[in-house]
Parts: sequence; structure tokens; C-alpha cells
Amino acid sequence: MRVNIILACTETGDRNYTTTKNKRKNPERIELKKYSPRLRKMTLHRETK
Repeated sequence: MRVNIILACTETGDRNYTTTKNKRKNPERIELKKYSPRLRKMTLHRETK
């Protein structure tokens, strides 16, 4: 049930990270605070399609 997802920065739109999630436990899109190399600070990253 685990699927690979891509996390994109909400401020720059860069796709910086890949991770996995469990679709049964988290059917909605994931939002995590991750480091953005372009901005050199922590920003919100959302799951993309």
C-alpha cells in the first residue's frame, strides 16, 4: 500500500524530495516542512501528482 510521492516547494515550485506514504492511513496530500536549497531555509513542501 506504500506509494512513491514527490514533494514540491510551495514558494519556488522546485521538486526537491521524494518519499513514500501509506495511502490507507494518509489518503489526502501530505504537507511537510523541508529545507529548500534555492532559498536556503525551511519551507512548506506539498505532495504533487
